[in-house]
Formats: sequence, C-alpha cells, structure tokens
Amino acid sequence: MATEITREKMNALRDHFAARQSELLSFVQALVETESPSGDQEGSRAVVTVLADAARSISAVSSVERIVGEDFGEHLRIRAFADASETAPIVILGHTDTVHPRSAVIERPWRVEGNRIYGPGIFDMKANCALALEVLRACEATGVRPQHPVTILLTCDEESGSPSGRGLVETEAKNARAVLVLEPPASGGRVKTGRKGTGMFTITVHGRAAHAGLDPEKGVSAVLELARQTVRLSELNDPATGTTVTVTVVKGGTHSNVVPAEASAEIDVRFNSAAEALRIENVFLNLEPIDARAQLVVSGGVNRPPLERTERVAALYEQARAVAGLLDFDLGEASVGGASDGNFVGALGVPVLDGLGIEGDGAHAAHEHIIVDGIPLRGALLAGLIASL
Repeated sequence: MATEITREKMNALRDHFAARQSELLSFVQALVETESPSGDQEGSRAVVTVLADAARSISAVSSVERIVGEDFGEHLRIRAFADASETAPIVILGHTDTVHPRSAVIERPWRVEGNRIYGPGIFDMKANCALALEVLRACEATGVRPQHPVTILLTCDEESGSPSGRGLVETEAKNARAVLVLEPPASGGRVKTGRKGTGMFTITVHGRAAHAGLDPEKGVSAVLELARQTVRLSELNDPATGTTVTVTVVKGGTHSNVVPAEASAEIDVRFNSAAEALRIENVFLNLEPIDARAQLVVSGGVNRPPLERTERVAALYEQARAVAGLLDFDLGEASVGGASDGNFVGALGVPVLDGLGIEGDGAHAAHEHIIVDGIPLRGALLAGLIASL
C-alpha cells in the first residue's frame, strides 16, 4: 500500500533539498567535470566511479552494480529500499553520457550566474544523476519511505541510440511498477507524456562515372538520383500526423569533372504512433530508383518506438500532478519530438513518466544550464511521487 502523501511531508522533502543544496551542487560539479562523452569508455568508467562511490554512502542502498556496455563504458544499476514490502520495483531511469566532446569543460567551465549554473552536460543530465541519489537520502531522512523497492538505472550510451543500454532498460522496466525518467523537462517544468519515435536511415546510390565534358550521357549521376529521392522523401512529411522526414547529411561525387558514381544521405524520421512507424519503414525498404540505371541501397530502420500517451501514462501523470499540487505547483505536460530511453519503456506498456529532471535550458548546446531555485521543488516532486506509488 502506498504511503499517504500530505502537504507536511512534501514540505519536509522540499526543506531537505533546500538544506542539502550546497552539497548536491558540489556533487553535480564533480560529475560535470568528470567528462563522459558518449563512446568515451574511460570517461564513462570515471563518472560511474564517482556515482558508485556516492551511492555506497547511502544506507538505503543495498547493491551497486557496474555493467559493461560494449564499446561505450559502463552502465550503473543501484538498488535501494530492498526491505520494502512489495516486490515490483519503481525504476528511476537516466544516463551518464553526454554529447559534449572532451575538453568542453575547459572551454566552457562550471559557471554560476545568479540563478543559473552552466556546464557541458549539466542539464542533460549530470544534475539529474545527482538528483536521483539525493532522492534516496531525502526519503530516508524525512521518513517518507517508498513502499516498493527502487532501482536507479543510469545507462552510458543513450546519446548514441542505446545500442547496449536498450536491452538493459527493457529488462529492468518490464516488471516495474512504474518508470520515472529523469530527462530534462519541457518549458515551464512540464513533464513529458508523449515522445515521438525515431528512425535513422541511410540511402546509398550507385550510379556510373563518366567524363562530365566529353561524354556525360554515358554516366548515371548518383547525386541527381539522390536529389530526386530527397524530393520524394520530403513528400512524406505530414504536419497533421506529426510525421517528419529530414535528409540531414549528404555526400557524393569524387571530382569536379566526373559524373558522380556514388552518393549517400542520412535521414532522420520522427513519428507519433507504432502504426506510422511501420508505414514509414515500409516506404524506405521498398524505395525504387527514379532512374532505372541507378541502384539504391537502404539501411537502418526504426531506432526508438514512440512513447504514446496511453491511459496508464495519463494516470501516472495525474498522480504526479496531485503530488505537485501539494507544493502549490501546477505540473503541466507536453508531447515532444525528441526521443529518450523512456520510449523503450512506453512500447512495453509500462506506466512511464518522462521529463522529471531539474529545470533549465540549452540541452546539447553551449548555453546548457540548470535553474538553481527549482532544485528543491523537482527533488521533492520526485521523492513524493516515488513514495506515493
């Protein structure tokens, strides 16, 4: 049976985060300055060490596991409140990798400007990794203990499409009572109850080279074929359904006086439903050349399924909104185009709520930052929600 969450308990949780804010921010700074670009195995292991050492100092934690993520480093799984009466865990989901390259923290060091703190990866999502651990302390210190075991899973390859993390996420999530994703919130602190699915495709065109001046008619331009395919694919964009198809990276040709025999393009696809994902994927896999003399090779596919706003997702959102209401905060919701590991959870039919992290802005950008004053509210919301489930 879930803990009854009262205004007094929520205020106690918020007071805990306010009192611990200095220590929490020092920990966040240590994580930001331990750079862990996606695919940097040394950096991944280093940041996991910082987190694992901190987790072991929390008495509610029963186990800390470092799991090898092939070619990326280490995933981290922390289990806490193992003495809770129920067996189905609540999973807190995040990631330790960032998009920022090594030395980004030298070029853009930790910087405090009033109510904002800047740093590479702080918003997406080093600060939220720290928040996850502090939530365990808060629940223990205030007596607002969850009635279910809690698993914190921090993957190391989310920014690269979760090639090894996906299986781990799905294994942990499939038997979970609920999954709470610590990705950054939408504007205004809104949680994310819907995310588009993503597809990543590559089209390679094989044409035939010829001298562009002497006998161009003997050639088959791969660049021209790719240009025509780009126009064809752009017609798949459908604002009404939310489907977007964007040709992003294009390469082709060898010399300025040669009809290009090779060309390729990378295509980003976004969609709102599993049915639309299947339709778009079928279009790509059945593409035919416009110039019959050219050859098309299509690779890739759907990377992440959509996180759809199901009844179970909506019910979890309403529960979070009620908890936020005890702090006099009206928790809004949003559906966004970006994907996360929460998409994998949504496809399993498990209740999932995304965007529960600390407020800020500039994910993946030079001005990436968090809003300091929002930390007590976001921490209390997460802790209160965990205890109420």
